[in-house]
Amino acid sequence: MRTAPTILHLDMDAFYASAEQAAKPSLRGKAVVVGGLGPRGVVATASYEARKFGVHSAMPMGQARRLAPNAAYLVPRFGLYREISDQVMALLRQLSPLVEPLSLDEAFVDLDAGGVADDQASALAVGERLRADIKAVTGLAGSVGLAASKMLAKIASEEAKPDGLRLIVPGTERELLGPMPVRTLPGVGPATGDHLRRGGITTVGEIAEAGEDELVRLLGKSHGSALYAMALARDERPVVAERESKSVSVEDTYDVDIHDRVRVRGEVARLADRCVERLRAAGHSGRTIVLKVRRFDFSTLTRSETLRGPTDDPGVVREAAARLLEAVDTTGGVRLLGVGVTGLADYTQEDLFAQAQAQAEAEAVQAQETQREAEEERAGEAAAEPMGETAAEPVVPVERRWAAGLDVRHAEYGHGWVQGSGLGRVTVRFETPESSVPGRVRTFRTDDPALEPAEPLPLVASPEELERR
Repeated sequence: MRTAPTILHLDMDAFYASAEQAAKPSLRGKAVVVGGLGPRGVVATASYEARKFGVHSAMPMGQARRLAPNAAYLVPRFGLYREISDQVMALLRQLSPLVEPLSLDEAFVDLDAGGVADDQASALAVGERLRADIKAVTGLAGSVGLAASKMLAKIASEEAKPDGLRLIVPGTERELLGPMPVRTLPGVGPATGDHLRRGGITTVGEIAEAGEDELVRLLGKSHGSALYAMALARDERPVVAERESKSVSVEDTYDVDIHDRVRVRGEVARLADRCVERLRAAGHSGRTIVLKVRRFDFSTLTRSETLRGPTDDPGVVREAAARLLEAVDTTGGVRLLGVGVTGLADYTQEDLFAQAQAQAEAEAVQAQETQREAEEERAGEAAAEPMGETAAEPVVPVERRWAAGLDVRHAEYGHGWVQGSGLGRVTVRFETPESSVPGRVRTFRTDDPALEPAEPLPLVASPEELERR
């Protein structure tokens, strides 16, 4: 292991919720919860103000609302979060060529590989400068951990939260880890923690005292040996610049169980198309198609089919997913569906069968369109004739839906965000990230032609952007 704390771990603080607070001045300092707002939604991130009420990530949204009924509940805006993440990762790559992203808001950096730090003082200087740069570029706070290994750097950043920096001096690791609970170590979840507790082990120091043989007896060879090494602060894992993607997948959870088999098939086809879009965006193809089905009783089934070669053809993926669905019983209802592609490659095998199939599908769609046009023409001719006492069904316009938290623009009032909607009305607060005070609130009809969806504004606007506004 290293003798200098030159591995840095960055973790943005309550990332999604902090981004929403920065974008919406009226929510700063208040409880904010971001996640799925439907009956089966879960919390993606809660602000520190919401965490005081016991709200945390992965909690069912219904439970969060009971704990913090007065919090602001918003849908995620992943486009904005990705833009901020790109800005943060660009700052990290200025420090070193070895940056290992773990998620949109978390990454390891090897400072020694970048030549920017080789001892405690230089590492501290880099960490403080990074935090200041992130604040200046994004307006958000991130916590930084510095240590001689990845495991300890991550522990340090967790202890630094929120908006702090913690450095673990090499040689003091055992003393620091000893009194910490076993759940502090990576890979120790609730089940392993309970298993260790039943064996009389509740702290990291007690893991070290128990010895490797006892850990192997309790947890098995692989897990026991790895956990013992971590308790002794041994972690030789390098920072890996590029983590190769092993699969691409999409899934949806439905507010109400789907019982209609035709709709299930339609959802699977739609998910297959979305999966292929992601596959192509990543520059990959794949040869194994995976279908995931979670049924009404929470049982989850996974089925897969391996093709002759890699493909990124949406028709091929749709057909494979449809075949897999035929082997799954969905009569009791479906609460989640997912389609994925594994066995990724950087090329696509030419598939003449797929091309012919795609051509046949196109011809079938064209034939359906021709038939539909003919039917509409006949219907128009019939409508021109007297209908007697039978009146046509009135056309009911589809109500536009405005999810809480999304950006909008009004022709008169400018940029704002949706506070809530229902009963044909939508309430909007008009403010931007640069607003010095909370913006004013207005209520409109959901079909108001002056109100339109809008793209998120950057949290820190350039002078040119401010002038355009």
